[in-house]
Amino acid sequence: MHQSYVPMLLLTIVAAGTAVGMIALSHFAGPRRPTEAKGEPYESGMPPLGSARERFSVKFYLVAMLFIVFDLETVFLIPWGAIYFGSSGGAPGMGFLLVEMIVFLVILFAGWVYVWKRGALEWD
Repeated sequence: MHQSYVPMLLLTIVAAGTAVGMIALSHFAGPRRPTEAKGEPYESGMPPLGSARERFSVKFYLVAMLFIVFDLETVFLIPWGAIYFGSSGGAPGMGFLLVEMIVFLVILFAGWVYVWKRGALEWD
């Protein structure tokens, strides 16, 4: 039973070792030429105005959450499309898979219409 976990453990060790190795290599082998200009804050080519601690509108967070919700759609649609369209048309269970995705898209579309009607997609 423990032999089935050995490849996963090796993969985890190699991935962690690669990540740590790249960070260590960039820290020790990277060029270091600090200047005053490199130490200044930079934001879109403009000097920063005001404090970084100022309050944001709730609208900003709503738009961010909506982006995450609707972005998750692609996370579900891409694997579904690969499975559904990559299979040989008459594979068992494909009808259920299609109905399941249609229900998901209807619920997502209903949420989108609700958000649109509430005016959350309008930027002031």
